[in-house]
Amino acid sequence: MNALHFAHRRVAGAGTRFAGLLAAALLAFAGTATLAQSTATESLPTVPYVPTPQEVVDKMIEMAKVGKNDVVYDLGCGDGRIVITAAKKHGARGVGIDINPERIKEANENLKAAGVQGRVRFVEADLFKSDFSEATVVTLYLLPQVNAALRPQLWKQLKVGTRVVSHAFDMGPEWPPERTETVEGRTVYYWTIQPKHKKAA
Repeated sequence: MNALHFAHRRVAGAGTRFAGLLAAALLAFAGTATLAQSTATESLPTVPYVPTPQEVVDKMIEMAKVGKNDVVYDLGCGDGRIVITAAKKHGARGVGIDINPERIKEANENLKAAGVQGRVRFVEADLFKSDFSEATVVTLYLLPQVNAALRPQLWKQLKVGTRVVSHAFDMGPEWPPERTETVEGRTVYYWTIQPKHKKAA
């Protein structure tokens, strides 16, 4: 039952005028909240496409201990190399999400060449409007502001125990990494979703 339906049921006995005013107020609040969220994400910087070197991809997968039972989501997947590697070398399933149709086209071409079509798929979508709750591992190579903006969504959607690995950028002081590794001068950050994060979401 949505909030508007609930509001109509509660005020039915108080008169249609009051019900109408309350409904209008609820709609106005919802519209304001949606606009605020949209404005916040639109103000974020555009993430340039810079492929993650294969040695960093391998380290990210190693740190997350990816195995055949994992579902790896790469947020901002670019050419798809992280989830393709996870599927080809470790038997995992993977989903890559990217807002750029050219990257999705390239990722699908790479997927076909790798021969793991049955284990990986790519989705053209906005990360902030995506559901990645089935993930057991999430990988990122975005920007600090984008990571910070995604953090509440990660805490809310991901299950306790889900591993999160980021190339180059952390999640801000609110979520310090549990572990860091350096590969060829590049830093990889590692976290897990814990019960305290679900409470804070």
